[in-house]
Amino acid sequence: MNNKKLLNKTTNSFLAYAIVILLIAAPLFYFISQQLYIYETDEVLHFHKGAFVKESHQDFTQTDIDLWNKYNHEVMIVPDMGVSRDSIVGKMLYDSIAKEKEPFRVLYAPVTINGKRYTYTERINLLEMEGMVFSIAAMFLFIIIVLLIGIIWISKATAAKIWSPFYNTLNQIQDFEIDKNKPPHFITTDIDEFDRLNKSLERLIEKNTAIYKSQREFVENAAHELQTPLALFQNKIDTLSQLHLNEEQSSLVASLNMDVSRLNRLNKNLLLLSKIDNESFLEKNTIVLNEYIKKHLDFFTEQADAKNLTIITEFTSTLSVTGNTALTEVLINNLFLNAIRHNEKNGKIIITILENELIFLNSGQNTPLKIEKLFNRFSKANPSSPGNGLGLAIIKKITELNHWKISYTFHNNLHSFSVKF
Repeated sequence: MNNKKLLNKTTNSFLAYAIVILLIAAPLFYFISQQLYIYETDEVLHFHKGAFVKESHQDFTQTDIDLWNKYNHEVMIVPDMGVSRDSIVGKMLYDSIAKEKEPFRVLYAPVTINGKRYTYTERINLLEMEGMVFSIAAMFLFIIIVLLIGIIWISKATAAKIWSPFYNTLNQIQDFEIDKNKPPHFITTDIDEFDRLNKSLERLIEKNTAIYKSQREFVENAAHELQTPLALFQNKIDTLSQLHLNEEQSSLVASLNMDVSRLNRLNKNLLLLSKIDNESFLEKNTIVLNEYIKKHLDFFTEQADAKNLTIITEFTSTLSVTGNTALTEVLINNLFLNAIRHNEKNGKIIITILENELIFLNSGQNTPLKIEKLFNRFSKANPSSPGNGLGLAIIKKITELNHWKISYTFHNNLHSFSVKF
């Protein structure tokens, strides 16, 4: 879906309205002008006839009438045509000058000359009127179009200036990242609504930044504080496991050891996320992903043997990336462990390296994962899975830090995680 800019949308609405009004007004203007001209023409015909009656034409002889008709082609006196009152009609008549038929308004009026009834006829050519009306209409349209263009240009220019604080705010909000500790600085404006918007956003950002910092500090401090008791707990469990225990006690100790191991992983992952948030991994090197995967393939194969998984590598090119070595290794390890942990028995894992892309494909559940929560912290597609729900969140954080792109798709019953560098 293509979104429209606010200024364009309002201008387009105004332009559409103006075009509709023009389309209606132009023919209406022409029609009204035509009717007004016809009305004025009819008035002229009546005036001419009245003037003829008032003047000394009552003593005209037939010879005078013949001479009149000879030299007045537009005004003629003809034998009585049975007209009882003045009437005007529109006709197409032959014009000897133009040598073609043209529109006329023709007046038929009864007159009496020397006691004898005649019919007074006068005609006026309307073709000149049509040209004049068309010229006026064209001039009217030209003026309206120039006016509209001027109004639209002025409204756009003034609106762009008026709305500039809003767009400045919008651009700063788009670039704002709460974990970068760089609050936006909105420009001052004398428009009340924009000023209220900026102040509300400043308060909101300030409040949420404070909450984010306190949460991050809490997680970091909690993770650090948990390290020592967890290490002591692990040591005591190791000591217990070396004692002569019966089967039930051994099972209990093994279960405790597994739980402590999960707590250790969770604690390490929280510490890792905290360090990434604090930008502790600034050193960058060039890493060849093909070499790292080949080097550690045996270790991951051992991890996959529990589910009898088949690991297939398809390296079509050598992929070198620039990033922090430790974080890049964590990225690959988490992608590998995710593909193993959420796979099915006798399933497969396909690792593909393209020119600028790393793809992990794995079998597993027959339905796609919920993409909207997939990379959230502590989000798990299967609540009973052994993971802690931080693996994909760490992957997402590492890709964001390096400006890489992680995406998920589901095709041919295979789950695909792709990282584009």
